[in-house]
Amino acid sequence: MKVNITETVLRDGNQSLIATRLPISDFESILAEMDEAGYYSVECWGGATFDTCLRFLNEDPWERLRTLKKYFKKTKLQMLLRGQNLVGYKHYSDDTVRRFVTKAVENGIDIIRCFDALNDYRNIKTAVESTIKAGGHAQGVIAWTISPIHTQEKFVAMGKELESMGVHSIAVKDMAGIMGPQEAFDLISALKKSVTLPVYLHTHSTTGLAPMTYLKAVEAGCDGIDTAIASFSGGTSQPATESLVYALKQCGHETTVNMNVLKKINDYFKPVRDRFLKSGILEPVVLGTDTDALVYQVPGGMLSNLVSQLKSQNALDKLEAVLMETPKVREELGWPPLVTPMSQMVGVQAAMNVLLGERYKNVSKEVKAYVRGEYGTAPGTIDATIQSKILGDEQPITGPFADSIAPEFDSVKTELGDLAKSDEDVLSQILFPQIAEPYLRDREERRANTVTYTITRVKE
Repeated sequence: MKVNITETVLRDGNQSLIATRLPISDFESILAEMDEAGYYSVECWGGATFDTCLRFLNEDPWERLRTLKKYFKKTKLQMLLRGQNLVGYKHYSDDTVRRFVTKAVENGIDIIRCFDALNDYRNIKTAVESTIKAGGHAQGVIAWTISPIHTQEKFVAMGKELESMGVHSIAVKDMAGIMGPQEAFDLISALKKSVTLPVYLHTHSTTGLAPMTYLKAVEAGCDGIDTAIASFSGGTSQPATESLVYALKQCGHETTVNMNVLKKINDYFKPVRDRFLKSGILEPVVLGTDTDALVYQVPGGMLSNLVSQLKSQNALDKLEAVLMETPKVREELGWPPLVTPMSQMVGVQAAMNVLLGERYKNVSKEVKAYVRGEYGTAPGTIDATIQSKILGDEQPITGPFADSIAPEFDSVKTELGDLAKSDEDVLSQILFPQIAEPYLRDREERRANTVTYTITRVKE
C-alpha cells in the first residue's frame, strides 16, 4: 500500500516546538531540495504562521507564500484553516472568508485543511465551497477527541457529512496526541468502509503513542500521515519523517519519499534547531514525553497553560483540584473538544472556579460567547442551570453566527486607503488590525527611504 507523507517542519513542526518563530531566511535555501524529497505535500502556511509573520518576524505572510511556491514545483503546498475563523481568533464575514481562500489558492496553496473546533460544519461550509470554486483541494477535518458522546459512530457520521459537502479528502486531527493505536485502527477502518474519499491522520508525539498509532492507522488503510523531519520532530511535534518512512518500508508499505534527500534536509535543519535551543526559544521540556494527557485527557499544551496560570497566581498547589474540575466544566459546557480555542476556555474556567471558591462566579467573555452560540453548536447539551447563570434570560443563537456579521472587506479597504497595495493587505488588516497596520506603515516607510536613497545615489 502507498502511504502519502506530509512534511510539517515549515508549519506545525516548528509551531509546536518553537511557537512558529522560524523566519523564511532560516529555510529558503533548503526549499528546492525539499521539493525533491518526494513528499505528497508540505504543510507550510496557515495555523499560527500568519500571526507570527506579522507580529514577530516582520514578514508579509503572503510574500512568504509566494516565495514558497517559487521553489515547490513538484510538491503540493498545504495550509491549516480554522473554518470561519480563517487564521485569526474570531469569526469573520463570508465575504472575507471567500476572498481569503481565493487569494490563498491564487498565491500558491494547493490543499486547504479546514476544521472547526466543535465539528460544527456550518462553520467550514463557506471555506470549503470557496476552496473548490478556486480550484484548490478541500480537505475536511474531523477534530478527534475523547468524551462519553464522541463515539466512533458519531465520527463516521461526520465523515459522511464532510463527503456530502464535496470535500476531496478527510483528515482525522488528533491535536492532543492522545489517540491510541487501536482507536486509530478502528476509526480509520470504519471511515474507509463508510466513505469513498482518501483519509489522512494527524497526531502529535506528546504522549509517545504517535508512531504506533500511525502504523495501525496505515494497517487500516489510512492514505497519508503527517510527520516532521527528525531535527524538528518528537515531543509536542510530530514523529520523525525518516523513522516512519523506514518503518513503513519494513512493514511492506510504499512511500515516494527519498531517504537520501531526507538526510540532506535534516542535516540542514539540525543547526537551525540548535540555535533555537541555545537562545531558549526551544525549551527542552517540549521535546520530552508527557503522559499526563493520558491520565487527565488534557492536551499537553493545555496542561502547561494551566500550570503557568496557577504559578502566576501562586496557586500551583491547586493544580490537582483544577484538573479534577476540568472534566466537570467540559461536561457542563456540552463536551467541546479540548482543542484551540475550546481548551483554553475550559481550562481558564476550571481554574477560576477553583481559585474563586465558587463555580462560575466569574465567566470569561469567550465562554459567554460560546454559551451564546457564537462559536457554533455544542457537541452535547449545555447544562441548563449553568447556561442560565451565564446568560440570564438571553436566548442562545440558533443559526450560524457568521450570518450576523456584515460584509467587512470594502469598508476596511476604504479605511486603509493608499496603505493597502493589494487585496492581500486588506485581508491582513481584517485578520490582525493591531499588528497589520503598523507593519504596512513600516513597509511604506522602508520603501520611501529606499526610493530616496536610490535617487540620491543617482544624483551623486
